[in-house]
Amino acid sequence: MRITWITDDKHSPSFVEYGTLSGRYDSISEGEYTSYNYLLYSSGKIHHTVIGPLEYNAVYFYRCGGQGPEFELKTPPAQFPITFAVAGDLGQTGWTKSTLDHIDRCKYDVYLLPGDLSYADCMQHLWDSFGRLVEPLASARPWMVTQGNHEEENILLLTDEFVSYNSRWKMPFKESGSTSNLYYSFEVAGVHVIMLGSYADYDEYSEQYRW
Repeated sequence: MRITWITDDKHSPSFVEYGTLSGRYDSISEGEYTSYNYLLYSSGKIHHTVIGPLEYNAVYFYRCGGQGPEFELKTPPAQFPITFAVAGDLGQTGWTKSTLDHIDRCKYDVYLLPGDLSYADCMQHLWDSFGRLVEPLASARPWMVTQGNHEEENILLLTDEFVSYNSRWKMPFKESGSTSNLYYSFEVAGVHVIMLGSYADYDEYSEQYRW
């Protein structure tokens, strides 16, 4: 399970403390960090830390960087039944909170978000506000996402049009043998889930096709 968070403090450490009792963390995992620049915007320090192995269908409490609030995370079951929530095009409109409330009431185990997350569309501060908006849900259950056209921020002289998405939403692509964060697969409760990348090359000569 990967935990991601962002700090303004460039010296903040990238470790997560966690355990099955609130306020008592008997495990710790060290992670990695990145950041990026986009025109005049500079991101905070983006931390990615994998915790585990974790027990199935269990509740864990965790804290990021040795300080700040405690979060509560429920892991998926080992086998059926499992509940997936699927919804794309979240954005940040008046309807977004209503959509998130409906998702939360599903009591889902894993959320699949098939593209169009923040609708930042090159306005980088909207990636930050989107993170704050979804934090209550995304910190409590696994969120597995893939890209849509609104993640492709294509401007002149920018070599990686997915730099914002790839820096902030790191998925387990390497673990599934993929060469790109834009497509990957994972196993949960006996289900093999494939997240394809509609904005990565997919013709018969492409790496995604060979994968």
